[in-house]
Amino acid sequence: MGFLVVQALADKFGWPLKEERRFNAYVAKGPVEGGTMHLVLPTTYMNESGYAVRKYLDFYKLSPKDLMVACDDIALPFGSLRVRIQGSAGGHNGLKSVETHLRTKHYARLRMGIGRGNKENDLADFVLDRFTREETDSLAQLITKGVEVFIEMTKMNLPDLMGRVNRK
Repeated sequence: MGFLVVQALADKFGWPLKEERRFNAYVAKGPVEGGTMHLVLPTTYMNESGYAVRKYLDFYKLSPKDLMVACDDIALPFGSLRVRIQGSAGGHNGLKSVETHLRTKHYARLRMGIGRGNKENDLADFVLDRFTREETDSLAQLITKGVEVFIEMTKMNLPDLMGRVNRK
């Protein structure tokens, strides 16, 4: 889900994602709301994505406070969104990697619900499987909502954004 949102952001702004081997990522950046938005798509395995994030933040002298990570979340129903300023990885290996490499849990994240699927099936198989027909039908709308959250992040403080997005 995170990749889909970042790719959609790049498309929206017309920023080409370019491979930067020094960061182990595809990256793009450009002006948004009087600042600069950086987009990073790690080319590492998900459970090592923190390595790319750390290298990028270090190079541009950015802090974890400047970061928002988009990721899937099996604990949330498909289509729901939650913004968190800090917190645990909740079992998400990509977030665990980010926390390990940044040595902090204090960074923003957009958690995008994908549900749990059939609890009898292997979790890894579920998160790597294709979306169902029903999910595919609403996927574009969910990605658009994720893009809107990132754009709103440039306009408002995170507690206010949390209040708006996390409302049920």
